[in-house]
Amino acid sequence: MRAAILHAVGNDKLDIRDDVTLAPVGPADVRVRIRATGVCHSDLSAMTGVLPQPVPLILGHEGAGEVVEVGEHVTSVKPGDHVVISWRPACQECELCVGGQPFLCMKYVVESFTKGNFRLGDGSTVFGMAGCGTWAEEIVVPWQGAIKIDDDVSWEAAALIGCGITTGVGAVLNTAKVRPGSTVAVVGCGGVGLSVIQGARVSGARTILAVDPLESKHELARKVGATHAVTPEQVPGALAELTGGAGFDYAFEVVGKSATIQATWQLARQGGDVIIVGAGAMDDTVSISAFSLLFEGKNLLSSLYGEADVRHDFPYFAKLHKSGLLDLESMISARIRLTDLNDAVAALKGGEVLRQIVLMD
Repeated sequence: MRAAILHAVGNDKLDIRDDVTLAPVGPADVRVRIRATGVCHSDLSAMTGVLPQPVPLILGHEGAGEVVEVGEHVTSVKPGDHVVISWRPACQECELCVGGQPFLCMKYVVESFTKGNFRLGDGSTVFGMAGCGTWAEEIVVPWQGAIKIDDDVSWEAAALIGCGITTGVGAVLNTAKVRPGSTVAVVGCGGVGLSVIQGARVSGARTILAVDPLESKHELARKVGATHAVTPEQVPGALAELTGGAGFDYAFEVVGKSATIQATWQLARQGGDVIIVGAGAMDDTVSISAFSLLFEGKNLLSSLYGEADVRHDFPYFAKLHKSGLLDLESMISARIRLTDLNDAVAALKGGEVLRQIVLMD
């Protein structure tokens, strides 16, 4: 089968080849034929080493497809089912899982660094990003990583639910629990930032400020729910106009940089919530004074994968989409083929594109 392989961290080009095979399906595994997969900024971060991954590596973690084969112990899905891939499958048995935080389960994260489910023609092992590797025509994942959804959800929409939508909308609904009538600021208007904006709209926020240096992204931010959109240089004026200088009830950082985290901190009001959604580098340190942390009363929250329980949230977000409450079509900037992935990665680096979706033949 075909797949796009990164041979070394820092490489600019992917090796798109057709001699890739899969490891055998284990008793608790599911084999999925990928129908659509997103080109997410986290894939670029894996290429550059910001998000550490083993190599050689098949990138891609935001995907959806059709179940082809299941292991003998699998009862959650069957061949022919439509599924969304979870890049953070939960074992459902550890203390974190049973305690209500399955998004923090590390079992399969750890395994993904030692267990590669792909093979090259010479028999050598290839790993899948986050244990997935959706930039391949087929993948094998634990049954917890293949979540059934309704068959009438488009493959493109289902793929977006696998990462961007769940990360962004989940940050609003699950982490921040944004209240109706509140004020929200969102720093960073890529695919996840737009998902945060949509979550804030669904939650009934009265004011939603989108902040992004690229004015080309402002129109779409407004289309999906932002009431106002500004560049970073225009933030002081917007802060004064929209909040009287007091700050926003909720401020979301969706970039993953220390500088934007500190800027987002300044956007929140006293007693407000600052939610970190962007995935940053291990050596990028944020500095906030101890005085400010205590006396401003702000809450600094992290939101990994939208704090989702994907068993509930994937189907729920699909229903929100089908009812018209989540606009996923507007977030797709291009539909491409697997052979176009090198061009798609280059476009992603340019910063202008949102979500490019790879449609498999």
